[in-house]
Amino acid sequence: MPDFMENSDTHAVIKEKLRRNFDGKIVRKDLTKKIKEGANVPVYVLEFLLGQYCSSDDPDVIEEGVNSVKHILSDNFVRPDEAQKILSVLRKKGSHTVIDMITVRLDIKKDCYFAEFSNLGLSNIPISDDYPEKFDRLLCGGIWCIVQLDYEMEGDSNFGIVDSDRYEMKSQQKKQKDISPISIRKLTPIQMPHIDINELKEGRKAFTKDEWIDVMLRSIGMEPDTLSNREKWLLLTRMIPLVENNFNLCELGPRSTGKSHLYKEISPNSILVSGGQTTVANLFYNMGRKSVGLVGLWDCVAFDEVAGIRFKDKDGIQIMKDYMASGSFARGKEEKAASASMVFVGNINQSVDVLLKTSSLFDPFPSEMGTDTAFLDRMHCYIPGWEIPKLRPEHFTDDYGFISDYLAEFIRELRKEQYGDALDKYFRLGKNLNQRDTIAVRKMVGGYVKILYPDGNFTKDDLEEILKIALEMRRRVKEQLKKLGGMEFYDVNFSYIDNESFEEHYVSVPEQSGGKLIPDGICNPGQVYTVSQGKSGMIGVFRLESQMLPGNGKFERTGIGTDRDAKEASNTAFNYLKANGSRISGSISTTTKDYIVNYQDLQGIGMTGKLALPTLIALCSIALGRPTVGNLLVLGDISISGTLIKVDELANVLQVCLDSGAKRVLIPSTSFVDFATVPPGLMSAFQLIPYQSAEDAVFKALGVE
Repeated sequence: MPDFMENSDTHAVIKEKLRRNFDGKIVRKDLTKKIKEGANVPVYVLEFLLGQYCSSDDPDVIEEGVNSVKHILSDNFVRPDEAQKILSVLRKKGSHTVIDMITVRLDIKKDCYFAEFSNLGLSNIPISDDYPEKFDRLLCGGIWCIVQLDYEMEGDSNFGIVDSDRYEMKSQQKKQKDISPISIRKLTPIQMPHIDINELKEGRKAFTKDEWIDVMLRSIGMEPDTLSNREKWLLLTRMIPLVENNFNLCELGPRSTGKSHLYKEISPNSILVSGGQTTVANLFYNMGRKSVGLVGLWDCVAFDEVAGIRFKDKDGIQIMKDYMASGSFARGKEEKAASASMVFVGNINQSVDVLLKTSSLFDPFPSEMGTDTAFLDRMHCYIPGWEIPKLRPEHFTDDYGFISDYLAEFIRELRKEQYGDALDKYFRLGKNLNQRDTIAVRKMVGGYVKILYPDGNFTKDDLEEILKIALEMRRRVKEQLKKLGGMEFYDVNFSYIDNESFEEHYVSVPEQSGGKLIPDGICNPGQVYTVSQGKSGMIGVFRLESQMLPGNGKFERTGIGTDRDAKEASNTAFNYLKANGSRISGSISTTTKDYIVNYQDLQGIGMTGKLALPTLIALCSIALGRPTVGNLLVLGDISISGTLIKVDELANVLQVCLDSGAKRVLIPSTSFVDFATVPPGLMSAFQLIPYQSAEDAVFKALGVE
């Protein structure tokens, strides 16, 4: 009960502050939900009308206001399929009021402004100079308006135009014979016609940090009281692409967590590319029409369902990589620049633990993207979508928040400001961050500061909180790159240093401390783990499990299918055991027992051909009934004569050993020459057990002195 009372008090305080500082720019979000269910108009148009008619706590005033909004929408909203009917009514009555999206352009040759109606399908309608000068957004992509139209066959010299104060316009526009009989008598914007960013900065000073976070979350429709502090920060992170130029964000997680909601419904400045199929001409530049694509027209381009991203052009991903790195791309003879952020959202079908053990967190991407480290390195931020709860009705707010259009527009204005250097006053970044990491972290810090502290007033503790989460979001990308690209991305221990105390603080990612592929403790006899290069060229972990039955010396293999190299390696092991079994132990029989070995590719990289030594150890382990020593990984291989084969890419292989949870590594003495290529920190992470021969390897693996 006290919690409920405390929440009610907090809500009342925030509502009172919003009323005092942002009156006319706030709306009760439950009213939006009620009308939105039955009206196919953008949320930002609906909320503007509700903000005008329902700005009160009196239930009667609110009910009357809601009814007014419903009548306005039903009587005046233009559906594209009814455009001709509306024009007919306009012609018959001589005047009519409509709600439509209006864009204005200046015709230099005729020295006058012309309006274009989106749903009504009208263009070249003369409009008074007064409107575009007063409402500058008419010239920047257009806004929704309530427009009173007149229809007259014989226009006078001013086309019946009056200004917003109803005085006859003294326009410089010249009468023309081909002019439209339709003219605009009065135009009233129903989106924010102009944003005063200083008003926002002044208003922000009245709120605490926690109150402002709640206001921002309610403005995008979420109820902060149902979310943990961590969940609130992750939802705010989704807003960074809208507030920061050229920011590349990825969010993969379970279904129905609202990943694409913000980019589709809340902001009129972002576009969601559904299905993922696109072309270079559509996304970047159409050389035929000489027009810039989506990245030049929108602040944010979001791709829904990343698994389905396909470019019809072969060079699509290369151009996208160029754009994501530099904010520009070359087409034809010239280079074009744009500022749109890129967002990639999609679903993870397995649990995160399974993905971390068997592949990477970028696994849902198509193969040409998900394994291309150059593409993935350009991701500034990876939101852990599995930490965000599946959305239920109680997660959506019924309280006051900013009108969506006001939120979207002040966020758009904030794109012009830069706060990436804010951290330099108090902190500096650790030496493990390369240039791309530094750019990513600075962009995130700048984005969070703009969302939470648009007035630029923040403390050292505020900045430290932001810096920690920014480093974590980038490190998540780097950890996956280390899995895919090996030693090239070895430096993942991100840290920041306090400029006053010179203390270094390290930041980790929560999911990385999860389960390991190699279990702690002693395994069953016949069970062996090895690391080597799979068919795909990637390095991964393989598990061998064995069984021994009474028989006449048969050897069966399962799990390797038709892989010739793997079959030959296993045959090599069994033949070596037949020839040299007595030198290992007199109790090993290859004539009165049958052996079965099952091979498992734990990380889905394709079976390896380097299985002779691991198979030999597995056969000896099951034949003697003796398990291998705990947490052991076997490296290296042998030929049919017992010659040791050294480990390829030793540093990368040892890195995979570390990630999979090994504490002991059995390594051939022939690989000692490559120790110089391994970082000291990696070498000291294991107990390295060297072997001189195949028999020596078997003894040491089974813990025999």
